[in-house]
This record gives sequence, structure tokens and C-alpha cells, in this order.
Amino acid sequence: MRPILPIFLLLCGAVGQSAEEHGVRLKDLVTIEGVRTNQLVGYGLVVGLNGTGDRQQTMFSAQSLTNLLLRMGVSVSPTLITVKNTAAVIVTATLPAYAQPGSNIDATVAAIGDATNLQGGLLVLTTLRGVNGQVYATVQGPVVTGGFLAGRAANSQTVNHPTVGRIPNGVSVEHLAPSVPLGNSIKLQLKEADFTTSARISDAVNRHFAGNGAIAHADNAGLVTVAIPAKYAAQPTEFVAELESVDVQPDTIAKVVINERTGTVVLGNNVRIAPVAVMHGNLTVEIQTELIPVPNAPFSSAPGTVAPQTTVTAKDEKSKNLVLQNGATVEELVRALASIGSTTRDVIAILESLRAAGALDAELEVI
Repeated sequence: MRPILPIFLLLCGAVGQSAEEHGVRLKDLVTIEGVRTNQLVGYGLVVGLNGTGDRQQTMFSAQSLTNLLLRMGVSVSPTLITVKNTAAVIVTATLPAYAQPGSNIDATVAAIGDATNLQGGLLVLTTLRGVNGQVYATVQGPVVTGGFLAGRAANSQTVNHPTVGRIPNGVSVEHLAPSVPLGNSIKLQLKEADFTTSARISDAVNRHFAGNGAIAHADNAGLVTVAIPAKYAAQPTEFVAELESVDVQPDTIAKVVINERTGTVVLGNNVRIAPVAVMHGNLTVEIQTELIPVPNAPFSSAPGTVAPQTTVTAKDEKSKNLVLQNGATVEELVRALASIGSTTRDVIAILESLRAAGALDAELEVI
């Protein structure tokens, strides 16, 4: 088997220079307090299935169908219903901030009983509620699944996940989502809390709106408060739009991310290596068992036998070494590891050893 060679991603050079010159939009670093999505959930019935719905063991789907028919003037006992074309489902949707009544969003439908396939089904009108129990939207429409189930019993084949589907634009928003109105000030929440980045955001905003005084200040590592200037008092939306376009140079911690499964190693440009010498070698032990047939005695009618013969081979490769000088960069580290033919497992072992020795000035994360 060929060894998996490591893939090194270097976040340095021209990319780093471009980020320093142009910075990052404030919109990509923060969210506005109160402007968020809301999770909706509902319970409904999918009908029109081709015999792949809930079986008799799932009692709540029959009861739900009975209640639905009762509201339509049809009275029937749930114990007398054996409808295999109906499936009970949970419907979820994400209500965006400031979604207006009448707008449409997508919904996800998932079977909660023993239905085997939702393909071709139709979701009956269902209400979606928020965490406070209030109805914010309704949903109805055909379910689109990304898979299918073909065949029966042991002679069947399932592609993807046919018990979960989506209803594109099937959700109709009925009420505005709860949100915090824009007042005299705006609170910016950092997506990655950092004291240095928070202070840089405050400084960048004050420089951008220099004619309005110091309108921004960093409350802590994860929050920056910005006062709306007087000339934008009647135009808070326009002020937020201009605020989001401010360029900020965020600060990042030195980190090395390793994915052993894919052989990917990502190293940031600010990772530094202390003076260190690395020696790395492999000890390979191979054990092979061969079955040798043993002949029977002359004129014997007994069945033949075999005897195992085990061979143990040990191979100790010559140690490979490299020396990193003071303040070695990421590029030098990668070149040094590649020069000694390091594989993915070698790189992980070396980086973990460097971190344990205190020579790697970065956070090591294995995913």
C-alpha cells in the first residue's frame, strides 16, 4: 500500500500581504445583536406515498389522520385505519431575521415513525411554531427527497436517505420574527472573541467616522458598542450598511490543524519554531505465517495435516534528522519535513513532539 503523503496548506506570502493591505470587511467578522435567525418546528402528515408510509405499530400517525378527517367532517375510529400511504413527520425551518409576512422559505421534512420512503409524498398544511409556542409560518407542498428505495425485503437497494426531504419555498411566513429594533446604539458581536480584534474594530470604526467623534468602544473580547451619529439618526439602516463595509485587520492565534484521515496539514503564517533538532526513524516489524503441508505416514488413510511456520523480520531504518534555527518560519518547517520524506503520520508525530518539547509556538489541533 502506498503511503498517504501530507498536503500542506500555507497561509502566507501574497495572501498574507493582501489581507494586511485590504483587511477584512467588518460584516464578515461580527453579527449585530438581536439580528438573528429563529428556529421553527411543526408536526404534520405526508400523504400520497406508494405503500411506504407508517405501519400499524405507529399509532400517532393514525390518530393524526383521524383528527384531520374529523375537522373535514369525516368521523372514523383510529383503530380501524390501516393506511400505508401516510407518514407522520417533523417539519423544521429557519426563519431569517426581518422576514416579512408573505415571503417564502424552505422547510425540511423528516419521518418520525417507521415509514421507509417519503418519495412522491405531499405534506398537508402544517403550522410552524417558535420556541415561545406562537405560530410564525405555515407550510404545505410536495416533498423532494435526495434518494430512493427500490425493491422489497432483502432484494432492495437504498440510495442516500429517503426518509428526509425538503420543500423548496413551501413555507409561507405569517408573522414577523422577534427582533431587536435599531436604537441609538448598535452592539457588534464578534464571531471569534478576541481582545485584540475587538480593539482594532473599535479603532477602525472611529477612524472611518472620524468627523463624528469616538462613537465606538470595545466592551470586552466579544462585544463592541457603536453609537449611531446624529446625522444617521433617521437612517439607521444606511448607517449599518456603511458600518459593515469598514475594513478591519483581525488578529489570529498561531494554530496548526491536522486531519490525519485526509492527510491535510494547515499551518498559519504566524507559527514560529524555536531552535530544535529533530531525529525521526521507523522500526518495522513484519510477521508472516506460512502453512506447510505435513505428509502422512506410509499406508496411512488419515487426512493430511498442515504445520504453521512463522517468520519474524525486523527492519530498523536509519534515523532522519533536521535542524531548525531560531525563528524558523512555516515555509522552512514544511520544506524541512518534505526533505526527509515525511508521511502524514510522521508529520503528526513530529508536530506533537515539537509541541510537547515547547518548540512549537502554536496551538495544535487534530480533527
